[in-house]
Amino acid sequence: MRQIVLSLKNFSRLDEAEAHAVNLHECLDSTLLILNNRIKKGITIERFYGEIPSIEGFYSSLYQVFMNIINNALDALEEEHNPQDNPRIAIATELQDKNWVVVRITDNGSGIPSDVQERIFETFFTTKPRGVGTGMGLSISHQIVVEKHGGQLICKSEVGSGTEFIISLPIQKQHLSENAQL
Repeated sequence: MRQIVLSLKNFSRLDEAEAHAVNLHECLDSTLLILNNRIKKGITIERFYGEIPSIEGFYSSLYQVFMNIINNALDALEEEHNPQDNPRIAIATELQDKNWVVVRITDNGSGIPSDVQERIFETFFTTKPRGVGTGMGLSISHQIVVEKHGGQLICKSEVGSGTEFIISLPIQKQHLSENAQL
């Protein structure tokens, strides 16, 4: 119970004007704890956490990014799989080039057609039925990663093979100018 309350407190925290050290593993684990009720519906979560340092960033914004992406993966798996299909989400972290941390969130759903992939970061674009999705989650996530943190958010998907979101974040603000090199 204490962990759930702490996770909700961290998720709802207002970002200060200054970036702080963010432990991405704690951020991911808290997000998964908040989504635990949905995950218990037969979806397997695999964690492949590498040794990564904390990054300079904004806690609640990064929680929001992880929440949006994992929630969308859960939606896709619930729509596309029966319980016998072993629906799965894998989350991996790794250090890249000593200045960047990469988080990969992959599901084994049916994938996203290429014409839809081109639009997923557009504001108000959604593939969900009317009244279910707002079309804001991935747009806001893209803005948080790219504009607020100086990182990259990429979607790779192939119909029939699942979807992977790759979030690249600089470890320190001084490396924001290296964004173009990724």
